[in-house]
Amino acid sequence: MLGDLIGESTGKRIVRRTLSVDPLQVEVTFEDTGTILGMSYNGFGTYTATASPDGLLRGEGQGAMATAEGDMATWKGYAQGRVMPGGAVSYRGALFFQTASQKLAGLTAAPAVFEFDSDAQGNTHSKSWQWK
Repeated sequence: MLGDLIGESTGKRIVRRTLSVDPLQVEVTFEDTGTILGMSYNGFGTYTATASPDGLLRGEGQGAMATAEGDMATWKGYAQGRVMPGGAVSYRGALFFQTASQKLAGLTAAPAVFEFDSDAQGNTHSKSWQWK
């Protein structure tokens, strides 16, 4: 069951490179800003996506975030997505957080499920909900 919205961010793809063409595999790095558990943060992440014959993208990534107060958390994520018209991409998946911060400790209580979308120009938007 989905819980409350715990985070939302916007950002920008900053690097995209081809790792393989058979099968197609790309690596993407992005930076974002947003809120997590009501706190503002700056973050970054890198993921790899592999295209399967059925047109789905299967991705996994990792990243980190730091709040304005200096609290940090890291994450690993796994997702499935699709290429959308014009070259946009859309993913749905799960995030697993780690942190030593007491303020962010709620992130480790359960995985988060997320939506991550990037338009053709590389602008990103994501939302995360705690999985209960």
